[in-house]
Amino acid sequence: MLEKKTLICIICPVGCQIEVCRDDDNIRSISGYGCKRGKEYAISELLNPVRTITSTVTVRCGEHQVVPVKTDKPIPKHLITELMREINKCSIQAPVRMGDIVLQNVLNTGANIIATGNIPVLQQE
Repeated sequence: MLEKKTLICIICPVGCQIEVCRDDDNIRSISGYGCKRGKEYAISELLNPVRTITSTVTVRCGEHQVVPVKTDKPIPKHLITELMREINKCSIQAPVRMGDIVLQNVLNTGANIIATGNIPVLQQE
């Protein structure tokens, strides 16, 4: 059965409206993209959607109680809920430096969760 799907490309600010016709896992046609990257985005979004995830992790003994984190590469979209469960269980000790790996090879995706901020140790007065 032929299915039509419309996507809004998020690769650049233009936001092309891309129409894809497919049956099962076979893409029959793609139209509406303004550049090669838009076409690649549409194919990826239908066959293997991925996302870069941002969140926060609890910090113990730090000047702040949380540090922002993100995946260092996109992960499969269907793993987002499970990934968030793993991130929410995590707690790290200050000091935290930008780029520190918080979780390595999360869910066997090859992606790491890395800190995107610095949290120094809380100074006792």
